[in-house]
Amino acid sequence: MAENKTKATKAGVTQFLNSIEPPQKRKDAKVIAKIMREATGNRARMWGANIVGYGQYHYRYDSGREGDFMRVGFSPRKQNLSVYVIPGFTGFTGLLRKLGKHKVGRSCLYINKLEDVNVDVLTQIIQKSVKIMDKKYPQ
Repeated sequence: MAENKTKATKAGVTQFLNSIEPPQKRKDAKVIAKIMREATGNRARMWGANIVGYGQYHYRYDSGREGDFMRVGFSPRKQNLSVYVIPGFTGFTGLLRKLGKHKVGRSCLYINKLEDVNVDVLTQIIQKSVKIMDKKYPQ
């Protein structure tokens, strides 16, 4: 059975955030970090080399595959800021409509820069995602 490739590491989150270029992306990442910290009550941990994650849950699929993963997180990618909304976007349509310029994948919200979106709505999306995860995977 394949193991999850993305795992929590002991790498320093502050060092990672401070190394983000360009400066505007670094500033945006620090805002998202603050939102996630407040939404989860958890300290950040690095997941892999470039994902900042908050909280953790244990999953077990019917196939027998199981592992641990972050409850919510983000990655300041070269092309955009990727916000990981782990439960997916079912039930998020109204919020996404009010968010501003973005794209979505299965569990990923892609934002070019915070200036393109309503940060209050982004905060609500992150908070809702955390509530769904807390209900599905109680801590």
